[in-house]
Amino acid sequence: MTTTQARATPARPQARSRRSRARRAGGLPAVLVLPALAGLAFLIVPLAGLIVAAPWPTLLERLADPAVLGALRLSLVAASAATVVCLVCGVPLAWVLARSELPGMRVVRALVTVPLVLPPVVGGVALLLVLGRNGLIGQYLEAWFGFSLPFTTAGVIVAEAFVAMPFLVISVDGALRGADRRYEEAAATLGASRWLTFRRVTLPLVAPGIAAGAVLCWARALGEFGATITFAGNFPGETQTMPLAVYLALQTDPDAAIVLSLVLFAVSVMVLASLRDKWISPNAA
Repeated sequence: MTTTQARATPARPQARSRRSRARRAGGLPAVLVLPALAGLAFLIVPLAGLIVAAPWPTLLERLADPAVLGALRLSLVAASAATVVCLVCGVPLAWVLARSELPGMRVVRALVTVPLVLPPVVGGVALLLVLGRNGLIGQYLEAWFGFSLPFTTAGVIVAEAFVAMPFLVISVDGALRGADRRYEEAAATLGASRWLTFRRVTLPLVAPGIAAGAVLCWARALGEFGATITFAGNFPGETQTMPLAVYLALQTDPDAAIVLSLVLFAVSVMVLASLRDKWISPNAA
């Protein structure tokens, strides 16, 4: 054995020892395991209880109830319409926030995110004060066009769009900020107008962000309760969405409330499954 080999040989056990210590250091600290398990149980056990308590033998019969189908149909239509409204208004708004260099954009961005932290009931009250029959804008809608938004299906759509739009704007804003602007600059140098560049270059670049934001927006609109019941009321067949039907059924028929809750739970799981590559995967960008 040469002198070099003799010197290198003792280093191998030391290297293995360092790797072993590194693995032990990178493991799960015992002091954090119990609180982590408690937090996991806190989130999962209520959902498991919902599944266990469900009236499975009569599930299909209850789902076929006209009141349940009406609430489900209204929820799907209103959430989809609110998502369309959010796409039409939210994508341009996100583009302005991401691309504009005007002063005060930070304040505007903060205002856009206010509905995320604002209690939905407060949002419903604000909508009433602005769009109600005696509101700042609603009084003119009533006087000039004989049109009133509160306590109508259109009011449900407005309330859901108000609380759901920030989810879309934040998602698209993040996608725009992360997009490579060299493609837009190249299109501009080739003579493309701003509208053509936005339509043929920018939109395809941020399409995944728009899709993710639209799904989150739709899910948030589907589950909205506070702003809807405050601004649109709870009238079966006209403004009673699934969350409102759950609230009403819980007082008279708990099994029906569980069935409705299971439907919303299944929708939430499907939303998470559709977004798993973007929001759930540990290796997601």
